[in-house]
Amino acid sequence: MGCCSPPPPRLPHRHPPKRHCPRRQPFIPSFSSISIPNNFTLCCCSTPADSNSSLSSPPSFDRRWYSPLRRRPYDQFYPELLRRQWVEADGTQQQLASQERFTVVSYNILGDQNAYYHRDMYPNVPSPFMKWAHRKRVLCDELIGYSPDIICLQEVDKYFDLLSFMEKAGYSGSYQRRTGGYVDGCATFWRTEKFRLLEGESFEYKGFGLRDNVVQVSVFETCKAESRRLVVGNIHVLFNPHRGEVKLAQLRFLLSRAHILSEKWGNIPVILAGDFNSTPRSAIYKFLSSSELNIKLYERKEMSGQRGCRPAQVFGVKGEKKNAFNLQDSFLKNCWNDEEVKVATGNSDCHLAIHPFKLNSSYASVKGSTRTRGLNGEPVATSYHSKFLGTVDYLWYSEGLVPIRVLDTLPLDMLGSDHLALVCEYAFTQGTKEGNATS
Repeated sequence: MGCCSPPPPRLPHRHPPKRHCPRRQPFIPSFSSISIPNNFTLCCCSTPADSNSSLSSPPSFDRRWYSPLRRRPYDQFYPELLRRQWVEADGTQQQLASQERFTVVSYNILGDQNAYYHRDMYPNVPSPFMKWAHRKRVLCDELIGYSPDIICLQEVDKYFDLLSFMEKAGYSGSYQRRTGGYVDGCATFWRTEKFRLLEGESFEYKGFGLRDNVVQVSVFETCKAESRRLVVGNIHVLFNPHRGEVKLAQLRFLLSRAHILSEKWGNIPVILAGDFNSTPRSAIYKFLSSSELNIKLYERKEMSGQRGCRPAQVFGVKGEKKNAFNLQDSFLKNCWNDEEVKVATGNSDCHLAIHPFKLNSSYASVKGSTRTRGLNGEPVATSYHSKFLGTVDYLWYSEGLVPIRVLDTLPLDMLGSDHLALVCEYAFTQGTKEGNATS
């Protein structure tokens, strides 16, 4: 793993300044969905079974959305009742899977402090529905409505509030706060009747010269007699679109640690969850999906594909969005110095970044509607506010697992939330071995 010299001063982005606002309480170790007027909420709740519906039908979830591009006054806005549907994998995939299944959620929940300092990103959301007391309730209800076995949250700055609720619901949790004066971090929860934690690691990237982000890597074992194990990584990658080399280095580190733990516990499968701050058409996505990337083919500032994802650009108001894979004149434009190459690949003499897994994206692996999916099968958007519209959240999985179904996302005309929760039900493949500790 290559290290770099201390990075230059942090560029302005959506995280709050390092100062305490007198109107806020001190930090107590947030969720992203935003609620709507009166008794309409933005949480996902189990829908009561219709008298004519089949009991075998998969549950669905009601979600009411507020679009930041809509300009109707608050008192004239009446949200539509929307339902996120489960989308089943095709029969071939299901035949490959064992009967032992589990559900994983990944969710950037929008930290309370970020919600306060960046109100400009949610101009049409009434203040009462941005307050933590309200969001905490609907977000916890949403999470429990999914009935997940493992939950990976990002941008959490009220961890102990959430832990208190989750423990009562039968979960245990772990947390790692970011460094550098930030108050949010990553949190992982697991249902104790389904999984037990065998080993957990949390890392601060600052110790490796890779900014103030953090990552969690956990090894879980099912509680059944015929136990199976898996590694789960939870990450919130650096936001800064200009620092492609740092994003790549953070992911290489996560993949390296996940691989070490996978081998230690018997070559067990891996799930990587989080906000990767990279779009499906980006070089970073290609690195994850293909296991390697020649960084010299890409502009360092364009590797994440975030630039050009403002709503007005996506909807064509300002013309066609720039394609991150446009390589024309790339060798003339890119300016990778030796230190940046070393950070990106681990070796200043090597332009090829590699990782040891064969990864697939859960949502891209389960076909969805053309209204909710892009050309590559990923959701058209997992994040939507006044300054960004696109997909940056993923659930990646390795060999030994197969997605059975995913909770589909929403079409653009219905979407409007800082981030969407991604939910996938997995099964261990028939050939997956239990795996035994080697230490």
